[in-house]
Amino acid sequence: MSASLASRRPRRLHLNINILHSGFVPSAWRLPESDPGAFADVRHYIRVAQIAEAGKLDAVFLADNAAIVDQIHFRPITALEPTVLLASIAAATTHIGLIGTASTSYNEPYNIARRFATLDHVSAGRAGWNVVTTADAPSARNFGRDAAPDHAQRYARASEFTAVVKALWDSWEDDAFVGDKTSGRFVDPGKVLPIAHHGEHFSVQGPLNLPRSPQGHPVVVQAGGSADGRELAARHAEAVFSASQSFEESLAYGRELKSRAQALGRGPDAVQVLAGLTTIIGATEAQARRRRDELVDLIPWDYSLTRLAGTLGIAPDRLKLDERLPASLALPANGNHTFFNATLALARRQGYSARELIRELAGGGGHRVIVGTPEQIADDIEHWFRHGAADGFNLMPDALPGGLQDFVDGVVPILQRRGIFRTEYEGSTLRGHLGLARPQGRQNAREAA
Repeated sequence: MSASLASRRPRRLHLNINILHSGFVPSAWRLPESDPGAFADVRHYIRVAQIAEAGKLDAVFLADNAAIVDQIHFRPITALEPTVLLASIAAATTHIGLIGTASTSYNEPYNIARRFATLDHVSAGRAGWNVVTTADAPSARNFGRDAAPDHAQRYARASEFTAVVKALWDSWEDDAFVGDKTSGRFVDPGKVLPIAHHGEHFSVQGPLNLPRSPQGHPVVVQAGGSADGRELAARHAEAVFSASQSFEESLAYGRELKSRAQALGRGPDAVQVLAGLTTIIGATEAQARRRRDELVDLIPWDYSLTRLAGTLGIAPDRLKLDERLPASLALPANGNHTFFNATLALARRQGYSARELIRELAGGGGHRVIVGTPEQIADDIEHWFRHGAADGFNLMPDALPGGLQDFVDGVVPILQRRGIFRTEYEGSTLRGHLGLARPQGRQNAREAA
């Protein structure tokens, strides 16, 4: 898709599904209809992706961890490696985008460039890479380190890492492959060139050992909440997952991020902001709230307190269920700034006790939760979209696959009738779904060299 065509296309809402194993709420695996073993079963993820594709969603998204970082005694964990799993999903779907997470802290640029370019080829242009840094100590120990690098170091490495990956994706020109049987000319070597990158963190000669992928290169996704994260997102990301708890926070975040991107020479629409959103749906609001309460009541309170304490970067014994959060809470030097800020802002704004906050967050996570009817959820989504607080949403239903099926059956038709969400796919690539222009070939490679 050309930049001019993308600019003429009517603005459309974007919806991804974050496949958090059994669902967003930690107790979802305990529901009668849930399979406790689904977190490691490829058939579960394929089923969720097929429901999402039937609803014409933009993409499925897989988070990832390089260690066991949750309380495994109670809930499922992120277990299957994303790109391998997404290749299986690609074979069972035809249109939906495939976004996987890979850390810049414990990988090398060449491996990641090759892995996601391969996924883009395998899926005929549906791949996206979610760029993350990794801050937790268990992951550091799994890679022979005593502790994770500090925040600034992680993001400096991530920025260079991402630039190198993009350069490798562009190291083949679009028409480098010839395949002329008559002349015997297979590849034009003048159009396959090294990137010759020598930087602070990496020395990568290149080129990549496979042709440029169908989208030019996979879509680059990031979740930038800290100052360093926002700078990385503004410089490199084409879609950003945000965690704002209020309309005003999300509106300000999107404006600031897009202003940063424009200051770096990118267009005002170069980055799509996709806000995290958990949905708990019922035929009536009262029914939806009963479902929320039943799910939360299945979670041990000590689990939720420990999870909330981890988000805030404090010891669990500093939290009391029926008291407000401690008056003095400092931004964790090496923690997740996005979830810390979103969670603390919600608690302070509403004056919640720890118990009330956990219930409002449906178990202590950091994303916004809407509890209501399909109409109420559609109203909220439309309001955020039409008034510029988000270009779309990264959906995290309470339970999977049932919560997604409820969204596709109940909410999607309302959004379609209101003219803000597609009724059919208009293209076959993730870039096409997101209205993103195709990268301009070897420009990134020349800049990195």
